[in-house]
Amino acid sequence: MRLSVLDWLVIAIYLIGIAAVGLAFTRRSGRSMSDYFVSGRSLPWWLAGTSMVATTFAADTPLAVTGMVARHGVAGNWLWWSFALSGMLTVFFFSRLWHRAGVVTDAEFAELRYSGKPAAALRAVRSLYLAIPINLIIMAWVTRAMVTIIEVVVGVQGWAAVIILFVFTAAFSTFAGLWGIVATDFIQFIVAMVGSIVLAVVAVKSVGGLDALALQAADHFGSSEAALSILPPLSASWLPISTLFVFVAIQWWAAWYPGAEPGGGGYIAQRMLATKDEKQSLLATLWFNIAHYAVRPWPWILVALVSVVRYPNLENPEQGFVLVMVDLLPSPLKGLLVAAFAAAYVSTISTHLNWGASYLVNDIYTRFVNRDATERQRVMVARAATLLLMVAALIAMRFISSVEQGWKILIAVGAGTGFVLILRWYWWRLNAWSEISAMAASLIAATTLQYGFGYDAADPSGIGFAFVMMWTVGFTIATSLVVTFLTSPEPDHQLALFYKKVRPGGLGWRKVSSQLGLEGEGIPGGPYSLVNWFAGCIAIYAVLAGIGQILLGTMLYGVLAIGFGGFCFWLIMRNLGRDRSFEPIAH
Repeated sequence: MRLSVLDWLVIAIYLIGIAAVGLAFTRRSGRSMSDYFVSGRSLPWWLAGTSMVATTFAADTPLAVTGMVARHGVAGNWLWWSFALSGMLTVFFFSRLWHRAGVVTDAEFAELRYSGKPAAALRAVRSLYLAIPINLIIMAWVTRAMVTIIEVVVGVQGWAAVIILFVFTAAFSTFAGLWGIVATDFIQFIVAMVGSIVLAVVAVKSVGGLDALALQAADHFGSSEAALSILPPLSASWLPISTLFVFVAIQWWAAWYPGAEPGGGGYIAQRMLATKDEKQSLLATLWFNIAHYAVRPWPWILVALVSVVRYPNLENPEQGFVLVMVDLLPSPLKGLLVAAFAAAYVSTISTHLNWGASYLVNDIYTRFVNRDATERQRVMVARAATLLLMVAALIAMRFISSVEQGWKILIAVGAGTGFVLILRWYWWRLNAWSEISAMAASLIAATTLQYGFGYDAADPSGIGFAFVMMWTVGFTIATSLVVTFLTSPEPDHQLALFYKKVRPGGLGWRKVSSQLGLEGEGIPGGPYSLVNWFAGCIAIYAVLAGIGQILLGTMLYGVLAIGFGGFCFWLIMRNLGRDRSFEPIAH
């Protein structure tokens, strides 16, 4: 298929507009490293939260969702839906702590929480690990998805076209900094969502409407429950109970994954650190989780179901989403959808280039190479690091065979580290060696199980993934605890410094807080935080299920579910209004 002149005009207008908006912030981003990487810590919640949502909507996401639905029905999405539990934990327990920490990157946090050479080593290793291999893997699978889209939709050689788009994005990111990225993310989110909704409407109409789609999907999967149920029966062969158990009981708190880090972190922490104050940080993360898990998935799921019905025997079911675009959309809607995917791609890649460069500049160059660098020098190095990551990403792009494979491998490799990333906020005894050993144990266990014993984390049945996850988590937690008790605790002065700055509170810090005359201080938000987390999780899943019921099930059940979710959100906002822990604290 070739695009019409009108389609190309829509795409050109979008790219020119994005470049203009982003480059308008070049001077502002170039004032300091803080402006370049955390927007001068002045973002409002709605802009920071929307930037988080836009970043997690990459070209790969709808394709991965299509593959999950094709293999496991709607319930296959629990691979990522389960992370809403972790996301809500970040909202109510960690967002304000990150803002209080006042660091530039989550790797810098290591030398705020810990001390000495182990802390410096942890900061260096973690920053390099996240900036290079992890970052490159993510950009590689996002780019592979964009290649698939361009080859099928545009009808040109995919890699050549994507490299041009990638270079455009890298140039934009180099000059715009985080200020330009978040400003364009707001536009990109709107374009991407409008495009997804338009495609979903056209796709559903092509099979006779929502009722017809539900019947045809049920016929394909063998039953309506198998196709459309949010929670499959325990005996479901398409989503084994062992895999579902891992998703909802272990993965969300134990596994590290970009955008859903237990305890916060990554580019989500970057946005939290860039907000004006603690409450703005919390609201930004709350809006992100609502939009990401409750609102955005259904247009993708509807298109995925249509693709299953229309193309039931695809060797790579992820391509079904793109084929629906190719076969059903007229001009200029084709151009709008390509622009939407370009928007998603530019948003994600620009964030990862900026995020990766923040580690190389803040945690390697400024910390270990040139501590006396001026702000101008740091910004220059930041722009050079962005270009360096671009070149490395171009090399790494051909090593990921599918999007879902990349997701599962990354989750498995990070399994178990979430335990330490959460506990470091709430237990004084944890030290730098605890984190170092957790990272090493997770990598060793996941690699050994997959390549030494042949358990495939990307196995379509999910059984290999469940096995790798459970054993890796157990080994990693056991290793980190043993190492913690075999090594010395952090010095009292370091613990006091961290506690006075962040004030995490709780029983795990009683030893330190009592020494500081703050004995009995609870965690920020106290009981409100726990109630809000519980209510937030229920609200997310209630709204998610309610929208599904309205679209493909029973209207009454859908309205009731959404109403219950709305009540939970009202309860949260009421509790936040009563929470006095947002008031400034004395350090």
